[in-house]
Amino acid sequence: MTQNESDRITRLRDEGHTYAQISEMTGISINTLKSFFRRINQKAGSGVEDVDRCRECGCIIVQNPKTKKQVFCSGTCRKKWWNSHPEAVSRKAVYQFICPGCGKAFTAYGNAHRKYCSHSCYINARFYGGGSHE
Repeated sequence: MTQNESDRITRLRDEGHTYAQISEMTGISINTLKSFFRRINQKAGSGVEDVDRCRECGCIIVQNPKTKKQVFCSGTCRKKWWNSHPEAVSRKAVYQFICPGCGKAFTAYGNAHRKYCSHSCYINARFYGGGSHE
């Protein structure tokens, strides 16, 4: 990597661009960029805390060395990023049921003991004698 290239990617990173954006602009692989910035941080380290950027907005996050690494600057950015990247979520706890109230098949995330598809089916079964009472 030439001095021109390293100056350019350092400038782009300081402007708040992500590794993926810099990779598209320069044609340098993301892993090469990551290792480049890791080397720069080690050289300039001298006891200074690690600095990263928020995945959503790109603002600087100063890492505390004795805590878990932060990826987002706030809860708002975290929610916004996860809502705009549903493919990154690995939902392993999806359960399939058949509602005893209406007989429809439905899925529920995270609750293996769910019985009814909706509150109205529960109310009908509980108070109006519909469905099964197990």
